[in-house]
Amino acid sequence: MKTTKEEYSNMSDKASPSSKSAKNMTWAFISGGIICTIGQFLMAWYQSMGLDLKSARAGVSVTLVFLGAFLTAIRVYDNIAKYAGAGTLVPITGFSNSIVAPAIEFKSEGHVMGIGAKMFTIAGPVLVFGITASVVYGLIIWVFKLF
Repeated sequence: MKTTKEEYSNMSDKASPSSKSAKNMTWAFISGGIICTIGQFLMAWYQSMGLDLKSARAGVSVTLVFLGAFLTAIRVYDNIAKYAGAGTLVPITGFSNSIVAPAIEFKSEGHVMGIGAKMFTIAGPVLVFGITASVVYGLIIWVFKLF
């Protein structure tokens, strides 16, 4: 049986769930805002503990990466992400989740071939392009400083 483009489009529309864009954007905004608010609270807390601005920023990054990894390890982060959507994906906690989740999933395959090899399945391309872009950016700045 050969289907026409119109029939295929109708079948696809019936099979695909409709997107609730307004609801998804609202939840992403709220959850991303909550993560950023937690980060801002941590920044103020670290500075009140006597850290300078640069050290407080580093502390916030480390803390948020740890929280993202920890919540992923205890299987809470994915439940939050079901409702929050992109709000949990975009901040640094989402990057932490993208590294830890494959490592946990492939733990049964062993430490080297499971955790070690699969940990960077999702985050690997991000790391490669991020590191490459920073090297190229650094070289451009270095060349302009020579002149």
